[in-house]
Amino acid sequence: MRPSNIQIEVSPTDNMAWIPGGTFTMGSDRHYPEEAPAHPVKVDGFWMDRTPVTNRQFLEFVNATGHVTFAEKRLVAKDYPGAPPQNLRAGSLVFTPPKKINGPDITQWWIFNYGACWKHPLGRKSSIGNILDHPVVHVAFSDAEAFAAWAGKELPTEAEWEFAARGGLEQTEFAWGDELTPDGTYLANIWQGIFPTQNLKSDGYDRTSPVRSYPPNGLGLYDMIGNTWEWTTDFWSARHATPAAKACCIPVNPRSTNAENSIDPVQADLAIPRRVLKGGSHLCAPNYCRRYRPAARHAQEIDTTTSHVGFRCIVRNESAFP
Repeated sequence: MRPSNIQIEVSPTDNMAWIPGGTFTMGSDRHYPEEAPAHPVKVDGFWMDRTPVTNRQFLEFVNATGHVTFAEKRLVAKDYPGAPPQNLRAGSLVFTPPKKINGPDITQWWIFNYGACWKHPLGRKSSIGNILDHPVVHVAFSDAEAFAAWAGKELPTEAEWEFAARGGLEQTEFAWGDELTPDGTYLANIWQGIFPTQNLKSDGYDRTSPVRSYPPNGLGLYDMIGNTWEWTTDFWSARHATPAAKACCIPVNPRSTNAENSIDPVQADLAIPRRVLKGGSHLCAPNYCRRYRPAARHAQEIDTTTSHVGFRCIVRNESAFP
């Protein structure tokens, strides 16, 4: 049940919601191994963007600063030893639904599209003209950090993000309760059908959706589940670290800060750190990647951009808004 003392507050501009501090059970022992162990965590209060950063907001940032995103830059050969020169062009990964698949190889539906970036989300011939209120995508961690700094904000830790996503509910499966589709209703933009070949699109969206298209959670936050994955500042870890030596103490806003341990051992020669993504995306489906839950987490190389990863920001100063 949602605690009765939780009150939704918003800033005067209606763009941020106050997330009251508290203690909650982070992680899950019932799903993917990287979500375990479930353990108590405390976070202090903070303001959080009510929606993911949109294309409209990111466009304002780029116009004000001239920022060039990672996906728009040609890769440097020394950073990717052995890569063919033709593979060092600017671009990003775009989900491309296959007609049929043969095994679990994700390259059947993830295609590196030269020219794809935040303003050309499906490739050079696409634009954001009709999707300005959709979440911005194809942003690397450095791009999210740059926007946050420009806006006078920060990116959330994994603990802050998960606490906010739960919306005042404790240990429920989803951000709204224990049923994925209560009364047959989808409450988030997730894949509807059999991934990756059958998208029923019963909600009208085959990719991202405009922010605020689905109901907010108990703290007034939209799209904390589905639509796009969101960056957090924590480096990836195979499991949650718990303070075993201090069993008496509940950690306060713990952060995973070991960049070296976050590196994918399969790509150890590249030594690219990974950060934690939260929230799942429009590509999460019951038959594939059931990560449309607050406890779910995913590793993402900081130099990898895709058509289903975005972000939102926070402000930790309680008095930032009257």
